Amino acid sequence: MKKCLAVILTLAVFIGFGTAANAVTLKVGLDADPVSLDPQVQLSGGMLQLSHWVFDPLVRWTQEMTFEPRLASRWERLDDLTMRFYLREGVRFHSGNPFTAKDVKWSFDRMRKSADFKGLLEPFDGCYIVDDYTVDVKTKKPYPLVLNMATYFFAMDSKFYTGTDKNGQPKDMILKIGESFALNNASGTGPFIVTKRAHNVVLEMERNKDYWDTQSPGNVTKFILTPIKENATRVAALLSGDVDFISPVPPQDFDRIEKDNKLKLVMINGGRIITFQMNQKRRPEFRVKKVRQAIVHAVNNAGIVKKIMKNKATLAAQQGPKGYAGYKESLVPRYDLKKAKALMKEAGFANGFEITMMAPNNRYVNDAKIAEATAQMLGKIGIKVNLKTMPKAQYWNEFDARAADMMMIGWHSDTEDSGNFSEFLMMCENKETGYGQYNSGYCNPDVDELVIAAQSETDLAKRAKILQEVEQILYDDAAFVPFHWQNHAYGAKQNLMIKPILNSMNFPYFGDLVIK
Repeated sequence: MKKCLAVILTLAVFIGFGTAANAVTLKVGLDADPVSLDPQVQLSGGMLQLSHWVFDPLVRWTQEMTFEPRLASRWERLDDLTMRFYLREGVRFHSGNPFTAKDVKWSFDRMRKSADFKGLLEPFDGCYIVDDYTVDVKTKKPYPLVLNMATYFFAMDSKFYTGTDKNGQPKDMILKIGESFALNNASGTGPFIVTKRAHNVVLEMERNKDYWDTQSPGNVTKFILTPIKENATRVAALLSGDVDFISPVPPQDFDRIEKDNKLKLVMINGGRIITFQMNQKRRPEFRVKKVRQAIVHAVNNAGIVKKIMKNKATLAAQQGPKGYAGYKESLVPRYDLKKAKALMKEAGFANGFEITMMAPNNRYVNDAKIAEATAQMLGKIGIKVNLKTMPKAQYWNEFDARAADMMMIGWHSDTEDSGNFSEFLMMCENKETGYGQYNSGYCNPDVDELVIAAQSETDLAKRAKILQEVEQILYDDAAFVPFHWQNHAYGAKQNLMIKPILNSMNFPYFGDLVIK
């Protein structure tokens, strides 16, 4: 009997050691903490990151900007107004409740009540149940970006969030300020289950042992998120080994992390284009195409990427980056100082002219330095620049007033689509429709016509050609001065295989992370 007991104890110890050996803890330091566990309370980067860890969308983006099945195993367009999603069977929420079409419709309908999300759903008529594992998502008019929007459709556990909480409040209440059930309670289908939450202190999660995605290579069993607002403190935590991963890495610390042989700096194109706009309403010279072309040819954006951005940005010559529908491979940077001077002469401005320029000094990476370099470059073709930089809190009032002849603006498309850039930055300004809301005076009716046509073209191949035509017109017109797309910067220990889990939206898919 004693011998049997000893064998049992030995096996128990062996099994216990085996379990401990397989435990992999990930410690992450981010610049902010998710404001809630409710995925629909706020449309922000931090909340969308959390949603990918605790919940699952119908589809999600890949690094190549294609769509990957998640809770929807496949989909098909039935007509110009209807996209049918076929849902995965056998998926369960963290509560143990089964996932069905009812949860998708419930989540969709609840999202329409969210002040932050209802704008995204404006094109949609509704979500309709076909059967337990099929839903039809219908739009009010032909709309090509249904799949883009489906990346925001995270399924919540309708049964879990039904009823009232201990305070007598509805569990499905969406509340930005104050206590709510969804603030501190979550039941998703995602790879991690929340086990502890102290807002702005720590968020702890454990691996969902019943996670539906058995093909995921991820091996993280415990996930500890610590919000570290200060850049220097966050970097110090990585250097000391207190955390395994940080985001973002401030540019001034790139070298420190790259020189540490225990760490690595990983970059990925974030899709935010940095540009200068030329105000044709303020400056008649900017209405001359050759002057605009001269300015674009005078700006050495490749040199700015190399010297100012330290090659930590992606060189741009058009609005949308590679992977976006409108991206056109043939549109390349065109710095050529000799040609720029010739264009100024042909335009009748060989002696140049004087302009004002404004830029923020704390909104985009190296924004003030980029503006200073641009001013110097324009000086070489006779354009004297009176530059003023200021904190972002002051800058946006100045931008709204279009207070300078050239103004810096960066833009990331919420829909991860080229059309979004043109709708806000390049279409003729129209206060009634909102088109051109951030456009400083450029107006081309041909661009407007094409962008509007793209909005209702559900044949994605045809739509891509329309958007490429838009990019070509803007390129030929020198409608704006392109610089680069900002990169996301991450710091991690060498044994974290983080490159495969990154994407331009800055939503690291930690459920798929492999730690060696």
